[in-house]
Amino acid sequence: MTIPDSGCVMENGASCLPCTPEEEKKIVTDLRNESERNLKEGNLYFVISSSWFRKWERYVGIDGDENLIGNQSSDSRHINGASSVVAERPGPIDNSDIVENGSDSDGKGNDIQLRRMLIEGQDYVLVPQGVWEKLHGWYKGGPELPRKMILQGVYHKKFDVEVYPLCLKLVDSRDESQSTIWLSRKASLTELFQKVCALKGIEQDKVRIWDYFNKRKYAQLSVSNKTLEESNLQMDQDILLELVDGHQSSKIGMDSTGNDLALVSLEPSRSPLTIAGGPTLSNGHSGYRSNLYPGSSLGSGLTDMDDGFDACNSARKGEKGGLAGLQNLGNTCFMNSALQCLVHTPPLVEYFLKDCRAEINTDNPLGMHGELALAFGDLLRKLWSSGRTAIAPRVFKGKLARFAPQFSGYNQHDSQELLAFLLDGLHEDLNRVKQKPYIEMKDSDGRPDEEVAAECWKNHKARNDSVIVDVCQGQYKSTLVCPVCSKISITFDPFMYLSLPLPSTITRTMTVTVFYGDGSRLPMPFTVSVLKNGFCKDLLLALGTACGLKSDESLMLAEVYENKIYRYLEMPLEPLASIKDDEHIVAFRFQKKEIGKTRLVIFHRWQEKAELFGTPLVTYLVADQSSGADIEAAVSKVLSPFKKTSSAKAHVGKENGILLDGLDEECSCSDAQSVENAELEGTSCTDLSIPLRLTDGRVMNFNAFKKDTLFESGKIIGKLLRVVLDWTDKEQELYDSSYLKDIPEVYKAGLAAKKTRQEAISLSSCLDAFLIEEPLGPDDMWYCPRCKEHRQAIKKLDLWMLPEIIVFHLKRFTYGRYLKNKIDTFVNFPIHDLDLSKYVMSKDGQSYLYELYAISNHYGGLGGGHYTAYAKLIDENRWYHFDDSHVSAVNESDIKTSAAYLLFYKRVRSESKVEAGEASHSHSIS
Repeated sequence: MTIPDSGCVMENGASCLPCTPEEEKKIVTDLRNESERNLKEGNLYFVISSSWFRKWERYVGIDGDENLIGNQSSDSRHINGASSVVAERPGPIDNSDIVENGSDSDGKGNDIQLRRMLIEGQDYVLVPQGVWEKLHGWYKGGPELPRKMILQGVYHKKFDVEVYPLCLKLVDSRDESQSTIWLSRKASLTELFQKVCALKGIEQDKVRIWDYFNKRKYAQLSVSNKTLEESNLQMDQDILLELVDGHQSSKIGMDSTGNDLALVSLEPSRSPLTIAGGPTLSNGHSGYRSNLYPGSSLGSGLTDMDDGFDACNSARKGEKGGLAGLQNLGNTCFMNSALQCLVHTPPLVEYFLKDCRAEINTDNPLGMHGELALAFGDLLRKLWSSGRTAIAPRVFKGKLARFAPQFSGYNQHDSQELLAFLLDGLHEDLNRVKQKPYIEMKDSDGRPDEEVAAECWKNHKARNDSVIVDVCQGQYKSTLVCPVCSKISITFDPFMYLSLPLPSTITRTMTVTVFYGDGSRLPMPFTVSVLKNGFCKDLLLALGTACGLKSDESLMLAEVYENKIYRYLEMPLEPLASIKDDEHIVAFRFQKKEIGKTRLVIFHRWQEKAELFGTPLVTYLVADQSSGADIEAAVSKVLSPFKKTSSAKAHVGKENGILLDGLDEECSCSDAQSVENAELEGTSCTDLSIPLRLTDGRVMNFNAFKKDTLFESGKIIGKLLRVVLDWTDKEQELYDSSYLKDIPEVYKAGLAAKKTRQEAISLSSCLDAFLIEEPLGPDDMWYCPRCKEHRQAIKKLDLWMLPEIIVFHLKRFTYGRYLKNKIDTFVNFPIHDLDLSKYVMSKDGQSYLYELYAISNHYGGLGGGHYTAYAKLIDENRWYHFDDSHVSAVNESDIKTSAAYLLFYKRVRSESKVEAGEASHSHSIS
């Protein structure tokens, strides 16, 4: 592909003016598309401040949907010359707001560091090297901040730009001086040695480098191709430099007891594998050793020492387990919060503290060869064996980065997304089914729900059988109804958690201004509540109720943009998601008998400024043949409510239309001779004083017409006539045009956000919102087997069977077109005696009474904030607060806050049902 040059050349060879905005936009778009087609490890990308980049986007005419991703907006009205506002050309590229203070603005990106905790899309954007070179050529500025693309993951590989390379603090044992080293986490240990030796001017064979995490020697690093990430080195951690000739600092070479550590090798053993859950020896270590998987990577680094745990730190006799914190390894509070909830889940604690070797599935292609389950079990055992000593989960994070690259690096993530991955990953690693059979799913075909549900669960268990399924999976009934042919499809699907919308998030308020096509009254805005995933028919129904629509009347929706009707919303099943919050939507109210006649659209133009203003008006010409005089009369009729004089208002209010001064007399007279040569020049057969002309769809051409000009409905293209009113200052004195100008937007975010925070809702209302019948979203269409097409079906969920452990995810984060928001509404949830019996359709005799035992909390806003956890030690019936490394007791009355994000409940079994539960599986369906 040939990319256009960044400038043009005149005949004499001299450079002319820079590219036009349109040319810049095309060049950048083509370069970005080319880069997307040629993704590979090592490609260079450059970081640019969002504040500067947004100015450039406005300058070249890219709207909010296009920015940062380069896709053509579905709302193309803002581009292609439609916008009347031309943004100024931005100045030089300015990245000063995203680099650390004191950085040299003229320096190179290798020496300049980004501020921590920046969010892509909000604080910065990433552009390919080719785009940076063009932008820098046009605008200069900087500093340039190059970053390399890396390939992450083992089984699910993905490309990612390493915005924040690994920062290591090099401690020199000779003088205790510190230096900072920046390297890619994909760099090898060989590269680390080379950089350290170059920095210190030392030969490589005279250097020893230690993993010095938390100022302790964990392992001696050796020159190899092993990456820094695989070596479990973390952001901002220390590494220790020693010289082989023994000149290392004696202070650093001592442990806390003063013993010399220089000659003590703490490098982890490579062959034995500690299996989580083996019988505990006196020092708290597992007694099981395994070489079950020769040649595999299962034994690489799964040692107590890697997590800061050894015999000295194991629980003292009589000290409680389960009270150890997790060190924050750099924005890993989301991981720590989810982990503390899981490791305090009673059935999982019981399972992983026993010998689970027989259930490790190393052959499951959907799993992680058992490595995730082993790492999790090893971490759980340490947390229950170390007393109150905080654990650094470096090995677990390393495994997480290998198998779930979306969680690699040091950005903040969502604890619910991590929980979903962990539950699914643990299930696959512990799946007792070694060979999954192929099972063809059958439709319900009117069979009893009990039969279909039992069949679906049996099929599910034939392919999925693990401790996670045993205790964490339930089943819900899903009913889909085709909106066209009414085909009903019923399925029974498993779930591991329930994502509950807050009631305010499944509906949206929409403000629509209703105009009266018969001119009977002034326009009136109405605010109604509709389902977010609803259709235009739902909005019309709500509006009709709000404005008192009569049975013989109808509403027509339209979007107004730049004083024109941008589009009509005439399809009943058009999704409301296509209507954005910042749009102006109006509805025109007519008699049903008028629909299908010639539509007359009336635009407004300032005669002096020659520019459009206000909202166009719409009415209908009922007769099959209308004259110019009829058009005048129709326009005058629609304008009558806007008159400032009381005389005009005196005629408003007739049930089936209105009478204007002289209107019936003049218009009933069809003598063509009386108006034969009269052109529309500001006077009328009615009291209309504003000049009126025919125009086109672009409102660019204007033609006068005579009063006796005949317009036959059958000959009018599309049965649509457009006219424009030429307003002057004189007309402004006669009519109140503010009603035409000041129509509200569909939604004002700020007002609703304040209201949301003041409300309090219950967990049951969230569950009700989850189970409500609603249409599928436009991006989640269902293929109807009868229609043979994708349809936006009506969906209804019902709970059929609940698991022993149930997790509720409160959907606090909402994502809109221009607004990302966190809902801080307080959700009132029960701690004891949560009775879900009324929600369960299956009557299987199980207890559906639950008790809360853990909470994952999120404080702060999107893209940042902080996660903590509350967890209950069941044996002592006491709650604790887990804030990374810090663990403290907390009163039960204090655990209910507006920060609650994930709620963990366990089933409470009554004494009479314990024996029955032991005799049959908790998920069996009879």
